[in-house]
Amino acid sequence: MSSTVTVRPAKGVGVIGLLSVIAGIVMIIAGGVTWGVVSSQLSAEDITVSDDASFLAGAHVSGPFSAYAQAEVINKHALEMSDGQTYAELPQDDERRATVMNASFLRASLFTSVVAFGVAALVIGLGIMFILIGIALRRIASGPAVAVETPAGYTSGGGLSSAAPPTHTPAHAAPAAPVTPAPTTPAPTTPPVTPPTRTSAHAAPVEEPKSPGVPTTQVPPVVEPKSPGVPPTGTDTPPATPPTEGTAPR
Repeated sequence: MSSTVTVRPAKGVGVIGLLSVIAGIVMIIAGGVTWGVVSSQLSAEDITVSDDASFLAGAHVSGPFSAYAQAEVINKHALEMSDGQTYAELPQDDERRATVMNASFLRASLFTSVVAFGVAALVIGLGIMFILIGIALRRIASGPAVAVETPAGYTSGGGLSSAAPPTHTPAHAAPAAPVTPAPTTPAPTTPPVTPPTRTSAHAAPVEEPKSPGVPTTQVPPVVEPKSPGVPPTGTDTPPATPPTEGTAPR
C-alpha cells in the first residue's frame, strides 16, 4: 500500500536568496564606482596615445585598453633612448638613468589603472551572478509544496519498513530467456522376476526342448520313499488282513 509524502522548501532558503540579491547589488555599485573613479582620474591627466603605438594611436587615455597601449609605447621609447637597456642595466653615472626611471614610473601607474579596471569589472560580474542566484533561491522558497507518492514498504522518514518493497522491472529491460528443461533420462527397466516353481514329486518330468546336434540327458523320475504301513500310491495291492483267532498261520 503506497503513501503520500509532502515535501516543502526549507525555511532558510528565502532568507539566503534575499541576502544574495542584496550582496549582488552592493558589489555592482562598488565595481561601478571604482571604474568611474579610475576613468575620471586618467581622463583628468589629458594623456593621448602616441601615434607610433601598435593600436589605439591618438586615442584619449580614459579606459583599460588605451592605458595599456600608452604603457607599451612608453616602454618602447625608453628602450630606444637607452639602447635597449633597462633602468637596472644602466650605469649609475649615466645621464639617461633619470629619464628611464620616470618612464618606468609612468608605465607602472598606467598598469595599476589597468588592474583597477579589471578588478572593478570582476566585482560587477560577481554582483550579477549573486543577484541571479538569489532570485533562483527566492523562487524555490516561494514554490508550493510537492506531494510525492512513495511505494509500499517505505516510511515517510526515508527508511525501510518491516515489509520489503516490491520489485519493479524497468520497461526497457530485455525479456528473460526461456528456460529449457533438462533432458530426462528414462530409468532402466528391471525385468520381471518370476517366482520359482516347486516341482511336486508326483509331477511328470518336464522334457526340455531338444536342440539340434546337442545330446539330451534324460533325468530319471523321482520316486518318493515309502513310509512303513502305507501302501504305495498307484498300486492295486489290497491291504493285508490280520489273522483271526484259532487260525494258524500257513
